[in-house]
Amino acid sequence: MIKPTLTLLLVLACASVCLAQTEATLFQKPTVNQTNIVFVYAGDLWSVPRSGGDAKRLTTGVGTETDPFFSPDGTQIAFTGEYDGNTDVYVMPAAGGVPKRLTYHPGADVAAGWTPDGKRVLFSSSRNSYAGFLRLFTVGVDASAGAGLPEEVPLPSGERGAFSPDGSQIAYEPLNQWQPEWKRYHGGQQDVIWIAKLSDSSIEKLPRKGANDRFPMWVGDKIFFLSDRDERYALYSYDVKTKRVDLLVKDSVFDIKSASAWSGDSKSSAVIAYEQFGTIHLYDLKTNKAQKVNIRVAADLVAVRPRFEKVGTRIFNSHISPTGARAVFEARGEIITVPAEKGDPRNLTNTPGVVERDPAWSPDGKWISYFSEESGEYALHLRDQKGEGEVKKIALPPNFYGSPTWSPDSKKIALTDHKMQLWYLEIDKGQPVKVDSNPIGFNDDVLDPVWSPDSKWLTYAKQLPNLLRAVFVYSLETGKASQITDGMSDARYPTFDRSGKYLYFTASTNLGPSISFADLSGIANQPTRSVYAIVLRNDIPSPLAPESDEEKVAEEKKDAAAGQPDGAKPAEKPEEKKPDAQPPAGPAGAAKPPAKKDEPTRIDLDGIDQRIIALPIPTRNYQGLIAGKANLLYILEQTPAGAGAPGLTVQKYDLEKRKLDKAIDGVTSFEISANAEKALYRQGFGSWVIGSTATLGAPMPPGAPGGPSMLKTADMEVRVDPQVEWRQMYNEVWRNERDFFYDKNLHGLNLEEMKKRYAPYVEAVAHRSDLTYIFTEMLNQLTVGHMFIGGGDQQRPNFVPGGLLGADYKIENGRYRFAKVYNGENWNPQLRAPLTQPGVNVKEGEYLLAVGGRELRSTDSVYSLFESKAGKQVVIKVGPNADGSGSREVTVVPVASEQGLRNLAWIEGNRRKVDQLSGGKLAYIYMPDTSNGGYTSFNRYFFAQTNKSGALIDERFNQGGLLADYVVQLLGRQQLSNIHYREGWQDVPVPAGGIYGPKAMLINEMAGSGGDAMPWYFKKSKLGPLVGKRTWGGLIASFGAPPLMDGGGHTAPDAAIYGLDGEWEVENAGVAPDIEVEFDPAAWRQGRDPQLERAVEYLLDELKKNPPKQYKLPAYPNYHKNSVPMPAGQSGRGNQK
Repeated sequence: MIKPTLTLLLVLACASVCLAQTEATLFQKPTVNQTNIVFVYAGDLWSVPRSGGDAKRLTTGVGTETDPFFSPDGTQIAFTGEYDGNTDVYVMPAAGGVPKRLTYHPGADVAAGWTPDGKRVLFSSSRNSYAGFLRLFTVGVDASAGAGLPEEVPLPSGERGAFSPDGSQIAYEPLNQWQPEWKRYHGGQQDVIWIAKLSDSSIEKLPRKGANDRFPMWVGDKIFFLSDRDERYALYSYDVKTKRVDLLVKDSVFDIKSASAWSGDSKSSAVIAYEQFGTIHLYDLKTNKAQKVNIRVAADLVAVRPRFEKVGTRIFNSHISPTGARAVFEARGEIITVPAEKGDPRNLTNTPGVVERDPAWSPDGKWISYFSEESGEYALHLRDQKGEGEVKKIALPPNFYGSPTWSPDSKKIALTDHKMQLWYLEIDKGQPVKVDSNPIGFNDDVLDPVWSPDSKWLTYAKQLPNLLRAVFVYSLETGKASQITDGMSDARYPTFDRSGKYLYFTASTNLGPSISFADLSGIANQPTRSVYAIVLRNDIPSPLAPESDEEKVAEEKKDAAAGQPDGAKPAEKPEEKKPDAQPPAGPAGAAKPPAKKDEPTRIDLDGIDQRIIALPIPTRNYQGLIAGKANLLYILEQTPAGAGAPGLTVQKYDLEKRKLDKAIDGVTSFEISANAEKALYRQGFGSWVIGSTATLGAPMPPGAPGGPSMLKTADMEVRVDPQVEWRQMYNEVWRNERDFFYDKNLHGLNLEEMKKRYAPYVEAVAHRSDLTYIFTEMLNQLTVGHMFIGGGDQQRPNFVPGGLLGADYKIENGRYRFAKVYNGENWNPQLRAPLTQPGVNVKEGEYLLAVGGRELRSTDSVYSLFESKAGKQVVIKVGPNADGSGSREVTVVPVASEQGLRNLAWIEGNRRKVDQLSGGKLAYIYMPDTSNGGYTSFNRYFFAQTNKSGALIDERFNQGGLLADYVVQLLGRQQLSNIHYREGWQDVPVPAGGIYGPKAMLINEMAGSGGDAMPWYFKKSKLGPLVGKRTWGGLIASFGAPPLMDGGGHTAPDAAIYGLDGEWEVENAGVAPDIEVEFDPAAWRQGRDPQLERAVEYLLDELKKNPPKQYKLPAYPNYHKNSVPMPAGQSGRGNQK
């Protein structure tokens, strides 16, 4: 009994050690000093001798520690950590020790290096950004170096940098890529390296031709860097004196992903430590030779240990049992049933390394179906509701499936796939039969199958060539689908009444502007829907046939004794048969009619369009229909924002009573049981509930007799085996790209070859961040925009919401002084400025003396005093003098982010600048994105300036969203006429709300996606020139693939946009400017915006060439100029007698 136990212990003990002894390793982001290399692995920092060997773990904090940089003397390590609930910069001794926190701003601060004297740490942050881009800062490591307030590096933007040995210059990357691992990338965000003089911010550009340059390292007279000039990232050098670029190290398979330099000292040579996808190498600058460092990690890697985990908050799909006794859920890849009242959750699958999805319960209660990828491809599995016995497995063609829907007779299942095809199969036969397919590859309320009560018909909505949806019915007997609505309205959500007599659906005739989800022109459209019923048979009346109340005539009462002799008793009634009396034997007993069976559903297609009736239900924004018992219909309504509880309102319509009642609101999930007696629902993001449909919405708290039952989803628990899960997710990600990526050929990628290349690295994963590292590297081999990867099962420290006052600070007289106070729109909760609130009135130039009763000095971090204060009242002391004289105390409520205030200040500053430069002739219109924010901003700034002669549209830093057809259409308006009124002095143009003069658009590298499409359309429409720099070049749809087992995600872009000339004009290229203007750091330092200035110059020149047209008011018509005047003394009334 002892020997097997010892064997198991040995296996467990070896798991972590053997993990790092595999040929593939995942060591990342190395930094090097005289003796050691520090690198990132398993979410922690590790140290190993430069010669290799056993690595020592330096950090063990919750969250991840990354981005290590040795100080110039090699005694300290700066790094990025998450210890205190925020991403900040820390330092620690090179040999390990307690980390010291240097930054406290609630935004993310990321370590990027050191100043040459080793007194300050360089880091990047968007803290002072007005549009989310990064800037470079330095912060002192102790009080003597100014540890309190970080100092800006005098550059407008920057992500990584390296100071020259004398500290007078910095080689830096001015751009931060949205998708930094995009391979073979050629858009506007290509990484470049500039050399800036810190004295005046003038720059010199490293020579390059269409390549990405990153990770600058300055050693002596050379800047070393990584570049993909030869397709794969390799190590290069640039001689600042000779201006020569040399290739030093390259690999034919893997990129060099990061690098860090040690400048050398009397005891050690200058070297560069670089990471070549998971392996660490040292390049000797003296010998010009590179050598791999063999590293062994032997440690207790906690993240790989199996464990049990509660999964009640990770529910993805749900279904109710036929009678409502239980519900079934999909959570973390397992199928779990939960009782309504008695019992415990039951895991039916128990497969840590297999994902099962989309459970559905058969109406007879026997089976629970779900999709399982146990075989490597998704198949339909049927399991006994108790999890007992063999699993019935039905193979399906390789694809991703959803919407499993049982037929009422429990013999068939309908389902859909990602190819936009609808199928059904008979359980006994197991052979899928194709029903129909949708012409558009976007799943938007199409092909959701609903069975007829007799299981012989399916109904669903499908798009037509005009993009509207029509209702179809499919006969299993004939194998034929028939369209039953005319396609002149958008018909959705068809469902059969349980009587089999009617089919309900909704239709909209005002969908128009929002016919495509992608167009910005539809963003404000609120389509409404009416509810209709189709009488399926031609021999039954309308359920809404005319009714009329009539008075009933009372029948004449007859005297029971009438006709009887006086005193005679009425005849006695024959004795009634008792309920338990047995029927007589023989033919009389056999004459009892059989029990009535449900009639089959009959659909008479001839003339069916004349049997469509409108139900007396208000027209609203309905999002679904669910049939209850016969003649009862549940209607899911999307209530307008602010009009009620978030979520859907469930209305119940009784066809017989012709009455509509609200059942329940604030619903995020709702389903009716097969017997229509119970409903499974969830209000908001609270508990899951099973309640009676008869009392739905009644004021009965959960637990009350007859009241709803709150499900114990919090008790749902599964066994998690991380290493098994990681292997599954690796295969799942590749399968998702195969099934979802818009190009079936994957841009020429050999999927099986790539899958084989990266598979060994999965065995080296010791933390979820390692798996994300693999996913990021391998999926970017697809060379596509919007390839985003993230999330997953990682332990994080509790987030601490730091507060901000909406101000810039400077240090004077040993105190913090307000250098700038940002105004807001204090009526707008999103733009509330803490210091300009009524009664606060803090002004620029005042000192911030104390926070919450604590004195604030220049050696303190001002942000540390506002930790955990976002949205909370704080008393601060402010005053005009550093010694505190004349000070006052005010109560402020800090905000969690200042970016909105900084963005508003930048926009309004630009508007005033354009107005000043143009003498009031030009409008300035800013578009932060092409979604709700951009739509609102455009309307606000465009229509408020239609009195201007021309317009400058600024889409720099546009974050994208939708396709900005709306903007281009409005900008392209042509004046057609004028309206003249008798009174007033200004005529009104038609169309009103237009700027008819010259236009130009500002673009830059940090505008993309919808921000790529808008300047592209602007250019195609010949509205004016584009001024600035090439845009990002990511014009492809960013759709997420199905969520991974541990909640992580990745995109699988499955739609792309091409031009009318048959070219992919923008993806991986961006939109080039007509007038290229660099955002010059030296000009920026002087307070100038060279791009804006050049655009204004162009527009003023155009106005000079083509002044605004002045339209002449025509003379008023005179139709009586030739009339003969009447003789004097005569009236127009004729002679009177």
